[in-house]
Amino acid sequence: MKIKGFDENLCCRGMQFEIGKEYKIDLKGRKMELCTNTVFHYCDSLEKVHEFYNCSNVENRFCEIEVLGEEITDGKKCGSNHIKIVKEIKGKELAKLKGYIGGNTGLFNSGYYNSGYKNNGNWNSGNLNIGKCNSGDCNSGNCNSGCKNNGDCNSGDCNSGDWNSGDSNSGDYNSGNYNSGYKNSGDWNSCNYSNGVFCNKEDKNIRIFNKPSGMSLAEFRGSKYYRALTSAPFILTKWMEYSDEERVGGYLKQYSYKEACQNWWNSLTDENKKIIQEIPNFDKEVFFDITGIKIRG
Repeated sequence: MKIKGFDENLCCRGMQFEIGKEYKIDLKGRKMELCTNTVFHYCDSLEKVHEFYNCSNVENRFCEIEVLGEEITDGKKCGSNHIKIVKEIKGKELAKLKGYIGGNTGLFNSGYYNSGYKNNGNWNSGNLNIGKCNSGDCNSGNCNSGCKNNGDCNSGDCNSGDWNSGDSNSGDYNSGNYNSGYKNSGDWNSCNYSNGVFCNKEDKNIRIFNKPSGMSLAEFRGSKYYRALTSAPFILTKWMEYSDEERVGGYLKQYSYKEACQNWWNSLTDENKKIIQEIPNFDKEVFFDITGIKIRG
């Protein structure tokens, strides 16, 4: 289908058009050229017309045309010196061409329930996504708030891995950038758990309580110390129901970091408290400074 855009009065570039009429330019030996007065301009899709007549503007009008003369094109727009305005496109036909189907409120979506632009996936509020549930743009993965991700659940940009908050990672769970490994906070690392730069071996001597520990982060995460630390919940917010019977619902109570630390410590068993105090390099003063918890003895 060949489509031409117009303003609300069916005018284009100051020229008035009417439905059902033919229009022809006498070339007088001139060669047809786009963006000149030798042709009438149109496109082969509504999406391309959108670049010249915004389809979100409800006052703009769009018509199907018949090309009666020779046609030239640059791949984006077309032109001919002889056309006929066949009919105005409106109603359900126009809505379908705009992509307002399947619960989409954004333009040119082929998926469902998209509020963004030109998505092939579903439930996207961003633009040009082929995944689903993206709020960023140009994602082929799912649930990304960043842009140009092939992976899933990234808040950073240009990741092929998953759950990255950094940029350009092919690994997963990286907060740094350009990592092919896993859970790196540094950059350009192919190993895991590195906060360095251009490392291909995991740090085997992380600092605990400000001193070298002789453990890697992976070893620490698999240790009894980590299991003790995570055996009780660390709660910064908690939903509180109203105790007053006259009030329905509740409110979200927020704890400061050190209040949450104290609640966490109070929830631990005596055995796990003891294990925590056996962490390599355990320092009561540093522990107090961070958590506000004073260790006796």
